[in-house]
Amino acid sequence: MKDIEHPIPVRIAYVGGGSLNWAPTLMADLAHDTRLDAEVRLYDLDPAAAERNARMGGRYAEVSNGTPARYRAVPSPREALEGADVVVVSILPGRFDDMAQDIGIPARYGIPQAVGDTVGPGGFVRAMRAIPMLAEIARAIGEHAPNAWVCNLTNPMSVLTGALHAAFPGIRAWGECHEVTKIRRQVAGIANADAGSDRWSFRDVEVNVLGINHFTFVDAISLGGRDMLPAYRAFAAANASGVNETVPGEDAEHDRYFGSKCLVKFDLYDRFGIPGAAGDRHLAEFLPVGDYLADPGRWGFGLTPVEYRTRDQARRRARAEALAAGEIAPVAKRSDEALIDQIVALAGGGTFVSNVNLPNRGQLAGIPEGAIVETNALFSGLGITPLVAGHLPEGLHDIIADHAARQSALLQAVMAGEGGALFPLFHEDPLVRHMPETEARRMFGEMIAATSAWLPENLKGAA
Repeated sequence: MKDIEHPIPVRIAYVGGGSLNWAPTLMADLAHDTRLDAEVRLYDLDPAAAERNARMGGRYAEVSNGTPARYRAVPSPREALEGADVVVVSILPGRFDDMAQDIGIPARYGIPQAVGDTVGPGGFVRAMRAIPMLAEIARAIGEHAPNAWVCNLTNPMSVLTGALHAAFPGIRAWGECHEVTKIRRQVAGIANADAGSDRWSFRDVEVNVLGINHFTFVDAISLGGRDMLPAYRAFAAANASGVNETVPGEDAEHDRYFGSKCLVKFDLYDRFGIPGAAGDRHLAEFLPVGDYLADPGRWGFGLTPVEYRTRDQARRRARAEALAAGEIAPVAKRSDEALIDQIVALAGGGTFVSNVNLPNRGQLAGIPEGAIVETNALFSGLGITPLVAGHLPEGLHDIIADHAARQSALLQAVMAGEGGALFPLFHEDPLVRHMPETEARRMFGEMIAATSAWLPENLKGAA
């Protein structure tokens, strides 16, 4: 049943429209929403996957609370993009087999990675594969939808959001990540425990976000006008042995690989004086191996194996096919993602504040202009306005500034085809810099060889 008389029309181009994760999430969100009248064009390098998702979208449209979204698979980027108001970019840079090499090769050299998609050796090589892909997408947007709003969901988010801006300087793009939801959910739980009720949702929690993607922190927390930072400090102190942070609705195996006990988050709070916001698996990868990754069991998080991701992808594919075929019923359900609220605000349906990845224009003090940072921004009919986040604590600032500079230099080197500049950057990463140069170069060479099929010719000799 509609609760809005005049829904807002929006044309969405989905690049990577055969997605088995983010596309079904968007469909369920659109079915739950009552504010938008959406047309969604799905483009994917795998046309059959886009066609399947179009059928699945049609099933979600049948259970819509508001105006049913219309889904159509299209055969080219041009047909997806022309006339689009919003572009969603959600691609897998390579295959899970490539990700297995991103993780497996460093592991043989004594470098474990919990995720391997953002920083460290895995994130670095994944970025080498993905930057040219995102640059091509950005140029197509510049040609066919230059005024569209562009949401990037693809990791490594900082580097790839930067690639969109570098390839098409006029692009109106941001990077969307849900990791900060974790601390917001914890704070809502603290308040509900105090009140003896379920009054508060994570959506009620306001936080001031500072950092870069997957290495985010908060220095102010508010809920219902109450300063929640003292309560969170007491919560961390009372749970020095850890508190389970899981993904709602997932099974025990998923929680083993994706959950944590928040011990990294709490330890970083002790070290730097402000709480970590992202999940422990991500936070750990920004620091030297000996800090957390050398003993993940002690710190209460798991290393996510690619073998599990492969099985999970097969499970998601089977579910998508069953939904598309009408064998199981879709559910109009609001996810934790902020994308629908962001789109509504950009289309003039009010204002909305959320953490996003954008080029730094002063919102994060002391970080170079143009580096991709994650802070809050205001979404409205006027566009996306970054909000001033302020200063990071001194020691933490140095770590984040180091990563931000390396990410910017990596992006510049790949865009310019300067293969010779890449290994020094690779070796400077905190997970790699302890290695002797000859050993690090050998590891880099193996990783480049393993992913060479996806690299442009001018980068294949980077090692």
